[in-house]
Amino acid sequence: MATDITDTVRPVEAAALMELFPARPRLLALGEPAHGEDSLLGLRNEIFRQLVEEEGYRTIAIESDCIRGLVVDDYITSGTGTLDEVMEHGFSHGWGDFTGNRELVRHMRAHNEGRPESEQVRFAGFDGPLEITAAASPRQTLTALHDYLVARVDANLLPCTARTLDRLLGDDERWTDPDAMMDPARSVGQSPEAARLRLLADDLVALLDTQTPYLKAVSSRDEFDRARLYGRTATGLLRYHHWMADPSPARMTRLCAQRDLMMADNLLALADRGPALANGQNAHFQRELSTMQMWQGPVRWWSAGALVSARLGDAYAFVAMAVGTIRHQGVDTPPPDTVEGFLYALPGDRCVVDAPRLAATLGDTPPAPRTSPWFGYAPLDPAHLADRDGIVFVKDAT
Repeated sequence: MATDITDTVRPVEAAALMELFPARPRLLALGEPAHGEDSLLGLRNEIFRQLVEEEGYRTIAIESDCIRGLVVDDYITSGTGTLDEVMEHGFSHGWGDFTGNRELVRHMRAHNEGRPESEQVRFAGFDGPLEITAAASPRQTLTALHDYLVARVDANLLPCTARTLDRLLGDDERWTDPDAMMDPARSVGQSPEAARLRLLADDLVALLDTQTPYLKAVSSRDEFDRARLYGRTATGLLRYHHWMADPSPARMTRLCAQRDLMMADNLLALADRGPALANGQNAHFQRELSTMQMWQGPVRWWSAGALVSARLGDAYAFVAMAVGTIRHQGVDTPPPDTVEGFLYALPGDRCVVDAPRLAATLGDTPPAPRTSPWFGYAPLDPAHLADRDGIVFVKDAT
């Protein structure tokens, strides 16, 4: 297929990205095809720095634990703790070990130094407190929400005491048992105590909502926003644990969907606060239905991006990152009839691509799908090329 796609390509800079959208998106998601590649994380940092300085974005969120992310936010806004402590305790999934993430935190702290609060950039994790093999105990978030309300509202309005929560929660090890991911019978998520906790969490969030005018008047913006974060995380975790205990064939579909719902709720809350940037795996930001083959069979669910797009419309934008080679992982030169192959043939090491225009240029027959020899890399899906607002292409990830 001989097709000239050069006029769909722009340099990698903030202004070129903004040309892809009719107006500045309230939430701009930059995906990645593989986790942990520092050359890609370095490019992400460069793009995000430009978007903060030139386009007024004020929040950077990554695919990491939303509660741990508060540790990072405290550090970059007020200098609480040390960089080493923040990288150890402020990230999930081992993301704190990556040089690119360390440099992101270092730069955000330097950017905020000496600036008034209104000009500072904020950090957030948008994932739930979930790891591949386990989910966190709801203790931290339930207790934090309860403590916030105890300090501010009439005690008679509270649905329970802290002692009741502690008794129902029991030992945290019961909640975080890694064997529960593969064996529903090991989960406590449908125990009588968990069922009671779900009702109490719902009542605590309802109390937060019904007292919003008063609570906003007696709290700082951060205090109220964090209380809402604790509330949606506690209810989300209890729902996740409930479905971990489900032995039905729909179990993994529900777990995948619940995780992305928690991501979507966090992203929407950040977008409500002001223009926000997000970075994570491309699949979490896509608009089309997500699919995965698991031991129970095929799993299909709507990603965080699809849920956010349904709510925000044109105020949500998704730019996928794509790569030609990751040779140290066995990902070599892409076949010339794939999307990555077409882009690899272009001059230059990296570029921004108008994805809908590229799809139109390539015609009605989409390019061949690319396959990856490395499980950690996900190629572009040529059938959904037009569903991305743009692509940031890197010829060689080194």
